[in-house]
Amino acid sequence: MSEDVLIEAVSEGVIQIRLNRPERMNALGHEMSGRLAAALESVVAAGARVLLVRGTGKAFCAGADLKERLGMNAIERAAHNAAINAFVDGLASAPIPTIAVVNGAALGGGCEIALACDLRVIASGATIGLTEVRVGAIPGAGGTQRLPRVIGRALALELMMTGEPITGTRAAAIGLVNAALPLEELDARARSLATVIASRSPFGVRRIKRLVYEGLEMPEREAVKRERECLKQVLSSKDYAEGLAAFSERRPPQFTGE
Repeated sequence: MSEDVLIEAVSEGVIQIRLNRPERMNALGHEMSGRLAAALESVVAAGARVLLVRGTGKAFCAGADLKERLGMNAIERAAHNAAINAFVDGLASAPIPTIAVVNGAALGGGCEIALACDLRVIASGATIGLTEVRVGAIPGAGGTQRLPRVIGRALALELMMTGEPITGTRAAAIGLVNAALPLEELDARARSLATVIASRSPFGVRRIKRLVYEGLEMPEREAVKRERECLKQVLSSKDYAEGLAAFSERRPPQFTGE
């Protein structure tokens, strides 16, 4: 990986992708976006159980690199956005749990990266929002669809139409993030959460994630039926057998994800 994208081992089963371009507020250049997508593929292929996404410096991610985009023609701008979409969509469809560690400003595409993650923790004083309308654009990496699904239609429309970012504290109050806490406590909280999830059955955790996201797009009765079908697989899995054995023997389970 280039130095603007780092892959870091956090703990057993937990890997972090770090946006490492602090001098540009971790803005997403075209080539950097491609490297982020490649890093994501690498982490999933390596068998990580949980992925953290974090920024270096004072920002999480300021969105698309507008200075770079200024020198692009329309075709190049579309290609740039497609590269950002490839990473964000890959993050949203990753089979493993993902956690955005929002250490600072998460604006535009930065907010969309956070929205594509399953869970979000944020520094209380950080700002987050879909600010594209301020420069005459609209969210183009899933923001118009993911934000309403997280906080509801009316609030999402307000945030997108005004383009005004909100603080981490406000984001927690409206359910945009799971927790807001002092910056100095952010990494410890994210790693603690990731470590707990990584210790659970990967076989079960992955299926919970898939059932929730797929179920939200179908009628409840059909979604519940899908859950029952999935449960049959879980009950015959090696992870469940190990869980039962560990319970009986009063020891921590050693899950393998099978």
